[in-house]
Amino acid sequence: MKSICVIGGGRWGQNHIRTLFEMGNLGGIVESNPKRLNELLEKYPVKGFQDVGGALQEDFDGFTIAAPAPFHYDIAKLLIQNGNNVLVEKPMTLSAETSLELVELAKAKGVQLMVGHVLLFHPAIRKIKELIDSGKIGELYYLYSNRLNLGTVRTEENVFWSFAPHDISVLNYFVGETPEGLGSKGAKFLQRDVYDYTMTQLTYPNNIHAHIFVSWLHPFKEHRVVVIGSKGMITFEDSSPEKEIKFYNKHIEFEQGIPIKVENPTEIIPYEKGQPLTEELKYFVENLDKKIEVADGKSGYEVVKVLEMAQQLIDAKQ
Repeated sequence: MKSICVIGGGRWGQNHIRTLFEMGNLGGIVESNPKRLNELLEKYPVKGFQDVGGALQEDFDGFTIAAPAPFHYDIAKLLIQNGNNVLVEKPMTLSAETSLELVELAKAKGVQLMVGHVLLFHPAIRKIKELIDSGKIGELYYLYSNRLNLGTVRTEENVFWSFAPHDISVLNYFVGETPEGLGSKGAKFLQRDVYDYTMTQLTYPNNIHAHIFVSWLHPFKEHRVVVIGSKGMITFEDSSPEKEIKFYNKHIEFEQGIPIKVENPTEIIPYEKGQPLTEELKYFVENLDKKIEVADGKSGYEVVKVLEMAQQLIDAKQ
């Protein structure tokens, strides 16, 4: 049984801890706050450490890093240099340069590097990818993602860095490419240096277009993805109770140069429900001795590169 140590016992780190414990793979917890660490160890009887150095003395099969984003690079670099397999939460680091450094270091050390783009393990997202690749919607035209809610407002990172890594990873996954063009704008209302909403447009090869709208200053919660093709359209709203994948069997055809709307009944696409984080961590554990192909270090670097480019564009307009 593989033994994994979780670094970070905050909100998302506790999800890692609970899930790995339920899987039988939790070997240790690193948490700098002694009170929180003791509370976690009472609930999960594994090895506990207040710093990463202590955990490195143990023989864990891998680590997950769920510490705040500013610490990702330093922790991941230390672990990789010591020959450890690592899953680091999104965003991978806070710059494309340091993300690429980790990718190259992991390759040189012969260890696995994975990034916590958890939506790539969402059963609905994987099903939509299958539908796109099967030709269900025909030629892919454009797609977009909305990630909107009231809060949680961060003070250490803006809404784009907080929310959009999910959406960038999903759009890249659906298209099977990385963007070749980018446009972005945003606005700050609540804090002087932190953006509360952003709109980013992405251009992919083969004239495929996309946009990402994120905001934590919004009257209702909406996590929606829409995919438009030449033969049909797909929607999925993760924030809805039903969590249905809908295929809209409608498109435009031309008859003697005249555009004609073709509409057929909407279809609900069945898929097996499951917990994305559980699927992600299972994949990490099962591929420690193989090769990480989904949400690998390179894909994490590509996401950070888009985040960085978009941030530069937003800042240039202020």
